[in-house]
Amino acid sequence: MQSQVKGIPVNTGIDEESRKKIADGLSGMLADSYTLYLKTHNFHWNVTGPMFQTLHLMFETQYTELALAVDLIAERIRALGYPAPGTYSDYVKLSSIPETAGVPKATEMIRLLVEGQEAVVRTARSIFPIVDQVNDEPTADLLTQRMQLHEKNAWMLRSLLEE
Repeated sequence: MQSQVKGIPVNTGIDEESRKKIADGLSGMLADSYTLYLKTHNFHWNVTGPMFQTLHLMFETQYTELALAVDLIAERIRALGYPAPGTYSDYVKLSSIPETAGVPKATEMIRLLVEGQEAVVRTARSIFPIVDQVNDEPTADLLTQRMQLHEKNAWMLRSLLEE
């Protein structure tokens, strides 16, 4: 990933090396978020069974929120002076969330989405050391909000699997 070379350089009080490390971390988070968006949307379309209505609506709420989140993450990468990754091949390389082949049963969908939600939290958490080190409060705020939402989603999904 290369910094923008044309125009006015970014001079916000965070050195270029740190901005690059943060942008790289956010690129992984963007890839995780987009991969989770696709998985959640796929499951929304294909869920069946006795929990259909509940899951169909829950998955829709979650993928709609993720669609907004990827924009916020990409815009933060841009504000740091770097291009945001935006292709499937980028996301396959950067994401920690594997694709799911076929159409799993509803309970497996839920389990996979719990794993995906928690993967985004872990990726966000991994960026905090550099963010804290350089006092990047806007990124810290974004990470905190994302972690809070994904932890809540994981809890709600996990609750559906309890007997």
